[in-house]
Amino acid sequence: MDRRSFLKVGLAGAAVTTSASTRKYRAAVIGHTSHGDYGHGLDVVWRAFDSVDIVAVADPDDDGRAKAVKRTGAKRDYRDYREMLHKEKPDLVSISPRWPDERVAMVTAAAEAGAHIYLEKPLARDLVEADKIVQAVERSKVKLQVAHEMRCSPAALKVREMLRAGEIGALQELRTRGKEDRRAGGEDLMVLGSHTCMLMRMFLGDPDWVFAHVTHDGEEISRRHVGKAAEPIGPIAGNQIAAMFAFDDGVHGYFGSKANDQTHRKRWGMYFYGTKGVIYVPNGIDFPPYILRTPAWMPDEQHHWERIDLTAHMRTDIKAEGRQLANARMVQDLMEAIERDREPACNARDGRWSVEMIVAIYESQRTGSRVEFPLGDRRHPLTRL
Repeated sequence: MDRRSFLKVGLAGAAVTTSASTRKYRAAVIGHTSHGDYGHGLDVVWRAFDSVDIVAVADPDDDGRAKAVKRTGAKRDYRDYREMLHKEKPDLVSISPRWPDERVAMVTAAAEAGAHIYLEKPLARDLVEADKIVQAVERSKVKLQVAHEMRCSPAALKVREMLRAGEIGALQELRTRGKEDRRAGGEDLMVLGSHTCMLMRMFLGDPDWVFAHVTHDGEEISRRHVGKAAEPIGPIAGNQIAAMFAFDDGVHGYFGSKANDQTHRKRWGMYFYGTKGVIYVPNGIDFPPYILRTPAWMPDEQHHWERIDLTAHMRTDIKAEGRQLANARMVQDLMEAIERDREPACNARDGRWSVEMIVAIYESQRTGSRVEFPLGDRRHPLTRL
């Protein structure tokens, strides 16, 4: 990579450090049983820290709340999260429901209560909501960390380091795909593509523009193709998506998702193609990255895929494993951001960028043109087909 690309990769996102927190925190949990529940373990992450006292949990469902109290060890429980925030005045709160339709209200209430936030992803259903969340957080001067766990993962940190060091030469392009399971296309883009967009920016910086093609069974999408997903994530359309993002220095990033009869969880990942080789990063906490050191970009008798050693980036100061460890890395970074008054690794604006990149794909299809960032019209393009 040239010097400009080196700096772009090095400065994309806040630095992740490894010091343990010495401050004591009071944490609360917001969940909603049968309406997004408690997300991907955002309720139990606090138990990984001796410095955190879990004071309360809020959930309007009585049975679900009782189970959450037992699971988290919370001292008190509330049906109304607003009442909990008012009475408990926590330092930290996890807004856990997987469904984003209550995001704005929950984030606004937590921010106004002065609580720093660990938030399930995606940030919001559209840019109108995303803008409101950013405004609420910045107005109240609290920190918000979006739970894109890969942002603080050893794999992502190590690969960013390798790209900066030029281990695959000058970066030519980045190719990514969704999981392409039953959600392939629009739902895959919103739910899993948000991770991919976050990582694109982590490695390459902010995109300049996007050009995309969205179809359903080969037909250009129209108003009649717009529908709802299994969860309230906003409007979706299409079962095939192909998008090209332009970054600085002529580097392009590609996203694809297509309905098909064969899939594999390792397909959900990204390939970095450089003049000297290829790096593959699976988008998941359970799989290591690999490098292929040849400009041919294919293995042969002398060149094979090598597993990348992540030992140097494995944290030993957090007592957790698996999903809890992935969340704990993000929470540790949030605590460090609070104590050092810096931005978290995946802050509210980062979360909004992922939503903007997703929405811009639909805007490109709607207009049949290249769409530049930032978008002027914040309304969802699928409502304007």
